[in-house]
Amino acid sequence: MNDKEMSVYEHLGELRKRLIIVLIFFAAALVVSFFFVDDVILYLQRTAEAKHLTMNAFRLTDPIKVYFQFAFVIAAVLSAPVLLYQIWAFVSPGLYEKERKVTLSYIPASIVLFLAGVSFAYFVLFPFVVRFMSQLADQLGVQQMIGINEYFQFLLQLVLPFGIVFQLPIVVLFFTRLGLITPQLLVRIRKYAYLALLILAAVITPPDVLSQVIVMIPLTILYEGSIWVARIGYRKAQRAVEQEGNE
Repeated sequence: MNDKEMSVYEHLGELRKRLIIVLIFFAAALVVSFFFVDDVILYLQRTAEAKHLTMNAFRLTDPIKVYFQFAFVIAAVLSAPVLLYQIWAFVSPGLYEKERKVTLSYIPASIVLFLAGVSFAYFVLFPFVVRFMSQLADQLGVQQMIGINEYFQFLLQLVLPFGIVFQLPIVVLFFTRLGLITPQLLVRIRKYAYLALLILAAVITPPDVLSQVIVMIPLTILYEGSIWVARIGYRKAQRAVEQEGNE
């Protein structure tokens, strides 16, 4: 750890500097997103799930609302590595030298997990949900009129949370290295965690067992994987403390 202790005022100043950097990069990413956001929206309308649907604008402002919504999402995704790096830079002075190097490697791993979560939700879960809703509408004799705003809002609300949920191993490993949680704690609360994951799967999927099972499988793997990486991180943290104590 750094020998120099920072005051509360200095910490706030450092945090302010980090936030300004993130906001500047986000603004630049937002400008860049305007160059290809329309291509992204058009591509999503041509996918298998949407090509048989007719998109409608129920309000005059719906198209521009969708346009800016996707622009902000794209900018947020592009800014995510910068945000993660600034978080690391803010907390790294309180870490040991070896921990700084290890935690820096969390950034690319976090990006990969986010993309994996989004890909799973979009390519696996979302088609099941759309198919289920369409079949239910047919059974009830309902003629669907799909609003473009409602369609893409539902898509983002379903897909983006999985990118966040898939960060679980990284978050667990990070807090384990900080000594805030232990693998023993994760094992002890496993049954409660499974219950929480089951409720989450039921909330974000249609009321059919197959969709819930499809969601529950990766969530379970994520939690068990989090326990595994927590054990590795816990052992390394213990060794780092012992080495620092012997020096």
